[in-house]
Amino acid sequence: MPRWLSEEEQQTWQSYILMRQRLDAALAAGLAEHRLSMADYELLVPLSAAPDECLRAKELAAAVCWDKSRLSKQLARMATRGLVDRVTAEDDARGIVVSLTDAGREILRRAAPEHVELVREMFVDRMTDAESAAIRSLAEKVIAAGEVRSGSLS
Repeated sequence: MPRWLSEEEQQTWQSYILMRQRLDAALAAGLAEHRLSMADYELLVPLSAAPDECLRAKELAAAVCWDKSRLSKQLARMATRGLVDRVTAEDDARGIVVSLTDAGREILRRAAPEHVELVREMFVDRMTDAESAAIRSLAEKVIAAGEVRSGSLS
């Protein structure tokens, strides 16, 4: 038998959903000004932070919690636009290495400052230090519960 949400729990959940939707919409609009999608940005960021700005596709998928099919389709779109390169791994003919191109690095360099400023304006600057710590703590608990549920603990 399900444990239904109380009225207060339901309000909290709905507030979270609406907050996430508003944040996602604002962030997507900001990135669109640079001809980037949220999906593009989600992949460009870990690539830019990786050693030599490249990752095995499997590592990139794990970093963004995407399945192989979604990653493959998005990388194909991004490669067509010149944002990333995909090559066969030297040590594994079945593996793919994804790297950031000069064009990908440049578009990220232009988009990132505005994106971060919007994150700050809409989210970070709205919190006290205590609220920030509480959200981080909650996020860590939810992430851990998701890892246990999906069996992806490493």
